[in-house]
Amino acid sequence: MNLQPVIGLEIHIQLKTKSKMFCGCNNKGENEPPNTTVCAICMGHPGTLPVLNDQALKWGVLLGMALNCEIPTYSKFDRKNYFYPDLAKGYQISQFDLPVATGGNLEIDIPNTKAPRQIMNIRITRAHLEEDAAKSMHSDDGKATFVDYNRAGTPLVETVTEPDFRTAEEAKYFLQELQRIARYLGISDADMEKGHLRCDANISLRKIDDQGLPIDDVLHPKTEVKNINSFNAVERALNYEIKRQTELWQTNSPPSISSTRGWNEEKGITEAQRTKEESHDYRYFPEPDLPPLDLSDIREEMKSKLPELPRARRARFMDEYGLTYSDARILTDDPEWSYFTENVFSELRAWLATTGEIEGTDAEINEATKAKLAKLVGGWLTSKLMGLMSEQSIDIRILKITPENFAHFLTLIYENKINSTAAREILGIMLEAGEDPQQIVEERGLGQMGDENELEEIIENVIKNNPAEIEKLKAGEVKVLKFLIGVIMKETKGRANPKIAETILNKLLGIEKSE
Repeated sequence: MNLQPVIGLEIHIQLKTKSKMFCGCNNKGENEPPNTTVCAICMGHPGTLPVLNDQALKWGVLLGMALNCEIPTYSKFDRKNYFYPDLAKGYQISQFDLPVATGGNLEIDIPNTKAPRQIMNIRITRAHLEEDAAKSMHSDDGKATFVDYNRAGTPLVETVTEPDFRTAEEAKYFLQELQRIARYLGISDADMEKGHLRCDANISLRKIDDQGLPIDDVLHPKTEVKNINSFNAVERALNYEIKRQTELWQTNSPPSISSTRGWNEEKGITEAQRTKEESHDYRYFPEPDLPPLDLSDIREEMKSKLPELPRARRARFMDEYGLTYSDARILTDDPEWSYFTENVFSELRAWLATTGEIEGTDAEINEATKAKLAKLVGGWLTSKLMGLMSEQSIDIRILKITPENFAHFLTLIYENKINSTAAREILGIMLEAGEDPQQIVEERGLGQMGDENELEEIIENVIKNNPAEIEKLKAGEVKVLKFLIGVIMKETKGRANPKIAETILNKLLGIEKSE
C-alpha cells in the first residue's frame, strides 16, 4: 500500500505592536510579572468596549500582501465562542468569513538536494487577525493551574495554508521562510521558542498509485498536532505522526474522526487530547462592538510599505554579487545581516573603482573578479565572522565592526597585505574593540613581509637549522614541506606569505617544482 502525507499548517504570528489588539495595555507583558499588563477590556469585564489597534490592522494587511493574497475592500471581526480558563470573556474576537487576506501563495526553496521537490508553491487559504488568549501554567505536581492574563489581547495574525505539504521537511522550511518574512516586514520577532510564532499542523494520509498520484480526491479525517515550539519539533512531530498513522492504515484501522493530539517533546511522541471541533461548534457571529472595516485606503498605503522579501533578496545576492546559494541563504536569513552584507559589497565596489579594476561604482564587474570577491566575502562573513560571533554570543545588532571597516579588512586580504593567520588575529581584535584594521596592522606589525631579501635570510637559517628535514624534502618526502613552511611562519611571526616562502625555499634548495 502506497500512502502519501497530506499536511496543512495553521500559524499564529504575534505582532509586536506597542499596545494590545483592542485596548491600550502594554504589549510586552511576557517580560513583566504575571497579571500586571491587564485592564478591564483584556480581562473581559462586562460593559467594556474594544477599540481596534490600527497598527495591527495595517500589519495584517501587509503580511497578506507578502503572501500574495487578495486584500478585500471590506472585512469584519467575529466572535468565536468557546469556554476555557485562559479566555475570560468566554469568546475570542477573531475573523471568520471576511478576513483581511485570502487566496494567496508562497513559493519556497528546499535546500536539501535529495528532497522530492526543490521548489514548492504553497497555497494560502487566508490570513486573519485575532486576539491571543491568556497563558495557562501548570504546577509541577499537576494539582494546580495558574493563568497569566498578560498575554490576553495580544494581536495575532493567523495564516492558514492549503494541505499542500507532502513531507515534514517541507513544512519546516515553509515555517522558516514565514519567520524570515515576518522579520523582514518588521511586524514580529517570530521567535518560536518565545511563542511569537506558533504552529498547529493538520495531517492525514491518502492512498496513491505507483506513479505517486492520488487514487481519489477524498481527504481523510485529519489529526491536528499542537504544542510544537521549534522548527525541529515540527519536523519530528510530523514524522512521528506519519509513522503512527501509517501503522494504523496497515492494520486497516485508519483515523475515522478528526482529532487533536499534543506533541510531547520529552518523549518524542504525540498524545491524544480530544476530538477536533468544527467551525460550527464555535457559533461564529459578527462582533457587535466593532464596526465593519473598509480596507481600500490601507490596501493602497501598504503597497508602498512592502519591502524586498527574503527569497527575492537571495536571488539578487546570487545574481548581483555571485554568492553561492548556501552563502546567500545564510546572509539573508536575518534582515540585519543582509543589510550588513550589502554595505560590505558596496564599499568593496567603491574601493575597486579607486584601484581602476572597474570604472565607477555602478560598473559591471567581470565574472572572475565577481567570483573572487564573492568567495572572499562569503567565506569571511559566514564562516569566520559568524563563527567568532557565535562563540562570544554577539548578535549582529550589537556588532562593533562596521561594514566599512570589514570591507577595508577584506581589501587587505585581497591585496595580500596580510596573510590568513594575521587576518584571523586582526578580526578578533576588531570584534572586541571595533578598531580600524589598518591601524591594528600598523600598531601590531601584522602586515605581510614585503622585503624578499629579509625573508630569504630567514629561510636560509631555517634550512641551516633543520638539516634532517631538508634531506627528506630533497628525497621527495613532500609532506615535510608543510613542516618547514610552518617553521618559516613561526620565525616571521606569521608575516610571511606562505606561497612566496615556498617559492624561495624551492629556489634555495634547487627544487624546480614542488609536488
